[in-house]
Amino acid sequence: MYNFIFQNTTKIYFGENQLQHLSEELKQYGNRILLTYGGGSIKKIGLYDKVMDELKKANFSVFELSGIEPNPRHTTVNKGADICKKENIDVLLAVGGGSTIDCTKAISAAAFYDGDSWDLVTHKVPVTKALPIVTILTLSATGSEMDSGAVISNIDTNEKLGLLHPLLQPKVSFLDPANTYSVNAFQTACGSVDILSHIFDCYYFTASKKMDMADRIMEEVIKTVIKYAPIAIKEPENYEARANLMWASSWALNDFLTTGVSQVPVCHAMEHELSAFYDITHGLGLAIITPRWMKYVLDETTAPQFKKFGVNIFGVDESLPDMQGAERAIECLSDFLFNTLGLQSTLTEIGIDDKNFKIMAKKACWGSVLPSLKPLGAQDIEEIFKMCL
Repeated sequence: MYNFIFQNTTKIYFGENQLQHLSEELKQYGNRILLTYGGGSIKKIGLYDKVMDELKKANFSVFELSGIEPNPRHTTVNKGADICKKENIDVLLAVGGGSTIDCTKAISAAAFYDGDSWDLVTHKVPVTKALPIVTILTLSATGSEMDSGAVISNIDTNEKLGLLHPLLQPKVSFLDPANTYSVNAFQTACGSVDILSHIFDCYYFTASKKMDMADRIMEEVIKTVIKYAPIAIKEPENYEARANLMWASSWALNDFLTTGVSQVPVCHAMEHELSAFYDITHGLGLAIITPRWMKYVLDETTAPQFKKFGVNIFGVDESLPDMQGAERAIECLSDFLFNTLGLQSTLTEIGIDDKNFKIMAKKACWGSVLPSLKPLGAQDIEEIFKMCL
């Protein structure tokens, strides 16, 4: 296994009625706040009013940026950065899911840059300073509430890229499972797939040596999602189910599970091209791609790892030959994604054809090779896309 450094500095307030601590945490960073959120669902569920009540009681000066997209755009980042500069913002308060938090992270860095925020995302210029960020989570999915990464889209160039820097780590995050009660079945399913995919990125499905303790924890988080996602879909106000998914989301991508291993986000790289070109829901794209990637890389050398996944997660018969056990594991995952969670199983179903596959495949591997259980070149990735039709 690799040497590693682990430090996570985000303070978590988990559970109901924790917003009583919001003002005291924000006051540490200043009085002028930029409140960021998406399409307005926080107003429908009453969360906006609760937040504003807390802010008004403490006499904060509050400015707002609403309408952040599900795949947040760099143009929206620019708008937020302009507000920060004009209004001398001290701290950012992101209320929403991963898209809102990701956009807010990029704003926090762009507030100290005079050019286009896309320069930061493409690493043309480095992140040197960032405004502090506090988050209130409303969707269990990306883990952005407890990590230092963000994913931003440029619809002008059909690009969706990651921005990663320690300065983007939220200072404080408020995680109230009740704030996810209104998340519909489709988004609950997609969020759950995103959680799983983050773990798959560093689970058995990498070629690096493993830390067994981390693997065992990953398996438990995977089983938690598989247990509670269907419950949350059927019983959207089941606190236990929502709480387990919310905590799983945070721990799937807060760097703890990657200790000692290399993270290889192969399916994420491919899906980013899908949502960059077609603006689809990220978790849905991951659901469609992941079983096809597994089938594509399955051979005698990779079969033992997929079989192990099936045995430990789905109870596949351990006495089966490796290849048969691996195939059964992939079948079990597909059944969970498309039957239990009810997600569409093909790109054709969501109106995507193969016309952009070649360029998408080339961009997914940056014109080189994606490391994986089996290294994937552009032609390999194009074939996986075709398997998804």
